Amino acid sequence: MTEKSEDLGNPVSYLVAKEGIPVYDRSGDTVGTLEHVLADEAQDVFHGLLIKTGDGHRFAGGDQVDGLFERGVIVSEPADQLATPAADMPAGLAENRTTALRKAWDWLIQPK
Repeated sequence: MTEKSEDLGNPVSYLVAKEGIPVYDRSGDTVGTLEHVLADEAQDVFHGLLIKTGDGHRFAGGDQVDGLFERGVIVSEPADQLATPAADMPAGLAENRTTALRKAWDWLIQPK
């Protein structure tokens, strides 16, 4: 755990993670801020996180999320190694990652 992550508070469920909290990688470097939690609450399935970075949105699949806390999130990869939601999904991703990326893309392009 990094110094920054020690100040993140108690662990929380994806159901109550707050948009706008900071996201850090394992080394403690800032990745961005939590934009949106992607989940199917009815099925209790956590797909991942949509993260707002200085270089646009990035997607962290559920398997890339090391911890959700009251005041921050820790992901396993730096921002430049996280997937970018796009109209053309990257080939070779696992089916669950592709589905979650599509959900991220759909959320991004929906009318607000």
